[in-house]
Amino acid sequence: MDVVIVGAGPTGLALGIDLARRGVEALVVEREEGLFPGSRGKGIQPRTLEVFEDLGVLDAIRAAGGPYPARLIWKDGERVGEQPMFERIPADEGTPYTEPLMVAQWRTQEVLYARLVELGGRVAFGREVTGLEQDADGVSVRFADGTDLRAGYVVAADGGRSVIRRALGVGMAGEPVDPASCLVADVRLTGLDRDHWHIFPGAGDTGLALCPLAGTDDFQLQGRLPEGTGTEPTLDAVRELVATYTHLDADDVTELRWISDFRPRTGLADRFRVGRVFLAGDAAHVHSPAGGQGLNTSVQDAYNLGWKLGAVLRHGAPRALLDTYEEERRANAADMLGLSTAVHRGEVRRGKATVQLGVGYRESSLSVDARTAPAPLRAGDRAPDGRVDGTRLFDAYRGPHWTLLGASLPGVRSLVSAPESYGPGVFLVRPDGYVGWAGDTTEGLREYADRTGALAAA
Repeated sequence: MDVVIVGAGPTGLALGIDLARRGVEALVVEREEGLFPGSRGKGIQPRTLEVFEDLGVLDAIRAAGGPYPARLIWKDGERVGEQPMFERIPADEGTPYTEPLMVAQWRTQEVLYARLVELGGRVAFGREVTGLEQDADGVSVRFADGTDLRAGYVVAADGGRSVIRRALGVGMAGEPVDPASCLVADVRLTGLDRDHWHIFPGAGDTGLALCPLAGTDDFQLQGRLPEGTGTEPTLDAVRELVATYTHLDADDVTELRWISDFRPRTGLADRFRVGRVFLAGDAAHVHSPAGGQGLNTSVQDAYNLGWKLGAVLRHGAPRALLDTYEEERRANAADMLGLSTAVHRGEVRRGKATVQLGVGYRESSLSVDARTAPAPLRAGDRAPDGRVDGTRLFDAYRGPHWTLLGASLPGVRSLVSAPESYGPGVFLVRPDGYVGWAGDTTEGLREYADRTGALAAA
């Protein structure tokens, strides 16, 4: 087995898809008997929509959800105000997706799981990992039933309480974001329209929100309760909460489908890699849910790691390439943690800052810009969409290969020119859609391609 992925959440499933399309033998193992049943991470940011387009699931994700509704503020049973959820960002040729999509997390996982199976990948449910041991040649993963499994690499995508992270002895530094008790639940109810995200402010900073979940018959209930209080995970308790904070009657809540309580906090693992074991998703970083950064940052962990594992395992790239996963993703996760905390505290609005289109790797050792007069688009930046001789760039980038713009190089998929929006030069675009190398000519390009496995992966 090349890779064992622990955890069948969005991170593990996205990584499984990426490895499957690269011909890497990978197995996703999941402690539970099925996929996660709740709506928790429901916001899909535009950058993640681009990732999903490349992974072949964009149409299915769109069909599974819908746009965010405007927020409708209530007081004493009366509508007192309405406001958009996000700042509007105009789309253009380089950024075709600018608005977040609402998809209940359980639906996102269903879509990813179906794609994984379609590609020949698989998930072993009911397999609880209890520990692991690694040596120079691989990793032995231990399961609760007494069996073990040998793999070349292991990826921990097993959540904020990661068994793998603890087994490795990797610490996670963080802090509380909010002292209040918070609650999220999926409910069915009557008495509210499905065209708005309904907000019911309470005393102080407490309150309740009921958001219609696009693509389902459910509402997501979000509650911020007085410090030191809590709610039992029962239908009766949720009914009482709704009756207390809103103008609805308790009986208007007809069904409780899933519920979880939490206190918002941040956490960042001290390391994202220990030998042959990698941490990804919530196992590596824990966010406040505000601003919809957690699931998206996690999926992009998988997208960053997938091509690097594929390059090393299938194309003979130097193992040092795997070091750049922690280099790139830990810095990015730290930035996203700060952003999600600022959104939670009302210091940053949802909009241009939260859609993740500006996330990049300019400081990475994989980002080489050899131009004498670099344009605004730099090595390490997201490679924008556009058209070259009638070909859409995102179509050219789709798949597990590198793409060269502005020149040709034997063994690399090439387009003879770059769009004007890129500026002058030659650009080598990584498999995850970032500019890896840029130059005035191809001088130095082959050396870079050899170092990253770009030639063998073409």
